[in-house]
Amino acid sequence: MMGRQTGDQSQLFYLFNLEKRIPAGHLLRRINPTVTRVLADLREKLAPFYSEIGRPSIDPELMIRMLIVGYCYGIRFERRLCEEVELHLAYRWFCRLDLDDTVPDHSTFSINRHGRFRDSDIFRYVFETVVWACMDAGLVKGEGFAVDASVMEADASRYHGVKPEEADWSAPERQTRAVAEFLSSLDDEDPDADRKLPKVISPTDPCSAWTAKANKRVQFGYGLNYMIDVEHAVIVDVEATPARTYDEVAATRTMIDRTEKAFGLKPERLTADTAYGTGKLLAWLLGKGIAPHIPVWERYQRNDGMFPRSDFTYDAERDVYVCPNGRPLRTSGTVHDGRVRNYLSQSADCRVCKLKERCTRAPFRKIARDINEGARDHARSLKGTPEFERSSDQRKKVEMRFAHLKTHHRFERMRLRGLSGARDEFHLAAIVQNLKTFANHIWRPPPDIQAA
Repeated sequence: MMGRQTGDQSQLFYLFNLEKRIPAGHLLRRINPTVTRVLADLREKLAPFYSEIGRPSIDPELMIRMLIVGYCYGIRFERRLCEEVELHLAYRWFCRLDLDDTVPDHSTFSINRHGRFRDSDIFRYVFETVVWACMDAGLVKGEGFAVDASVMEADASRYHGVKPEEADWSAPERQTRAVAEFLSSLDDEDPDADRKLPKVISPTDPCSAWTAKANKRVQFGYGLNYMIDVEHAVIVDVEATPARTYDEVAATRTMIDRTEKAFGLKPERLTADTAYGTGKLLAWLLGKGIAPHIPVWERYQRNDGMFPRSDFTYDAERDVYVCPNGRPLRTSGTVHDGRVRNYLSQSADCRVCKLKERCTRAPFRKIARDINEGARDHARSLKGTPEFERSSDQRKKVEMRFAHLKTHHRFERMRLRGLSGARDEFHLAAIVQNLKTFANHIWRPPPDIQAA
C-alpha cells in the first residue's frame, strides 16, 4: 500500500552533534590527526604576509583545510569549493566549521589564495611536514627512488599561441603575475645556457610549454615531476617545470639535492624511463654514488642495414674506435654541442675497404661518442641484473601516482597560471596523495568497528 507523508517535519529545536555524524572510516577523519599536527604552527609561518590593519582575513588554517578538501575530491574551483563546504557535513567538520559558522565568500577566498599564499612557500612547508610524518611512521625506506614526469594542460588556449617576437607584453591585459614571472625568468637566465625561445608561446601563460608529449594533442602544458620512495610510493619531492623533456630531466638533480638537504635522504639507486638516460644525468648520479637503474638513451641507432655503432670497438688506451675491418677511427678531441666527440675514419682506408658498402655511403665513417660514455657504459652493464629488473617493476608506482591523480582527483588541467601557480597546485596534489597513503597504511578502525 502506498502511503503519504503526513505531518509537519519542521522542529523548533534540534539536538545535533556534528562530530558524531562523521563515520570513523571517513577519509577526512582518518587524515585529520596528521593535518592537525602539520598545521599546528601555521599562523606563525604566515604572520609576515598578513597586515596589522584592514578587514580581518581568512584564517590560514581554514584556507589550507579547504584546499585539502578541494584537492582530495577534485573540487578545484573556488566558487564550487565554497558551496560544497557550505553544504557538506564532513567538509564542515574537517574545516572546523560548526553548522552556524559562515563559510568564506568565494571572492575573498580567491583573493587570499592568489595573493599572500602565492607570495609564501607555505605549501612547500606543509608538504615537507607531511613527508616527515610519513618518515616517522616508517613509510619511507630511503633506499630506492623512482622519478617521472606527467604533462598537465595549462590554463591557456591551444588556439591562441603566438611567436615570441609577436607578443605585446606591454598591453594592459598582459600585466599579470604569470607574464611578470616569465619576463623575470628571461632576465635571470644563465647567459651561458644558450637556450632558445620556443617557436610558439601563450600570451596568457608564457611559462607553459607548447608540447605534444605522451601522444596527446598539441597543447600548452606544465611538467608535474614526482620523485617517490618505492617502498610505499610516498612522494618525497615534487617540482613544477614547463612540459619539456630537458627541463624535466634537469629537475631530477634539483629534487635529489633538495631531498638530501631537507630530509637527509639519498637513495642507493634511482629508476626512471629512457628519457632520463642521458650521459650527463647518468654521470651526475654516479658521481653522487647513486646507481642509475635507467635504460640508456641511444641516440645514434641505425636501421638502414649499415654496420651499427655496436660493431665498432672502442680502445680506451689509444682513444680510438676500431672498425669491423680493423682500421682505426680517430678524433681531434673537439667537443660538439657540448656533449660528443666525433671519431672519423680515413678516406683512403674506406676507398679500398671491401666492407664499405655495408659501412657508409660517405667518403668516411663517423662515430659520435658522448663525453660521458663511461657512465652510459656503466648504466648498460646494470641492465638485465635482478636489481635492475626489480627497479623497473617498481617504476610503475610513480606512474600509478599520476594515473590516480588524474582519475580519482580529476586533476588534468591547471587552475592557476605561471610557474608559481603550477608549483602551488602540484604541492597540494602531492600533499593530498601522501596524506591518503599515510592514512591507508597507519589508520586502523576502532575496536568496536573491528568487532562488528
